Amino acid sequence: MTVSAKDWPDSPLDAVDAAFAKLTCDPDPLSLDLDQLTDPIGADSGLPAGVITLPALGQWLLQHPRAYTVRDVVWRELIRRARLDGPEWVIAATALAMPALRRYAGQLRTGWAGDADDLDAEILTGFLTALRDRVDLVRPAPYAALCKAAWRAGYELRQRDGAEATPVENLEHVTGPRTPKRPYGHPDLLVRRAVQLGIVDVCDEQPYIDLRLGHRAVEPIAARLGLAVDTLRRRVERIDERIADALAEGLLTEVTSPRARDDLARKASKRQRIRAGRSAAVSPSPALAAA
Repeated sequence: MTVSAKDWPDSPLDAVDAAFAKLTCDPDPLSLDLDQLTDPIGADSGLPAGVITLPALGQWLLQHPRAYTVRDVVWRELIRRARLDGPEWVIAATALAMPALRRYAGQLRTGWAGDADDLDAEILTGFLTALRDRVDLVRPAPYAALCKAAWRAGYELRQRDGAEATPVENLEHVTGPRTPKRPYGHPDLLVRRAVQLGIVDVCDEQPYIDLRLGHRAVEPIAARLGLAVDTLRRRVERIDERIADALAEGLLTEVTSPRARDDLARKASKRQRIRAGRSAAVSPSPALAAA
């Protein structure tokens, strides 16, 4: 995809549309095989069958605003691809959300004395941040969560720059994962102490920090570790439980007795044996691998 600098739009939202037009033009428009999505939503969902270009998919979604189940499945796939399959899918997901992004930009410009492009850029940044990391695909309404993040970013820019607030539609609140917070001090130091005590395995430290403290998306991290997404989610949830239990028992905030340290070490060793056993069970034997 090549576009000369003089032809590139100044508006961030217009730039997304221009990039999307290049990605979806003939002879090889970016497309999605909808047959791969029929299992979670059923063949009678009304969604067209087979391969569909992304502009046509966007039009179908606009024409079926109450197809909530279909929209959730489609947007989970778009978000997953944006996280794993390259920048073209980031552009595609953003372009398919453009009707909502432009609507928010229009609402938030009322009473706005600043540069409209600055407001558009802030809305786009909020959307992309949520697309890359913040939206949890196991929660309902991922598209609504993306839109809320975009609107909130623009609204907060208005508030920082002193613009008068204007009424806008109320978007459903989406909460994040439960993570230990103060009075337990800096969370990264708390996790480090949990690693030292064997509450968190060394190999899980950075993924846990990325997910719980960095609020990164789970899909790329799971792919990097060679794990299924659900496996990594369960692993992190178990770490949440162990940290919560350790906090309740004072293990992370007080002096830990030798007996408690020995008990934690035994539990860590047991976890590692179980994990190694599971890994061996799913890995082919050397003889089979060589066959």
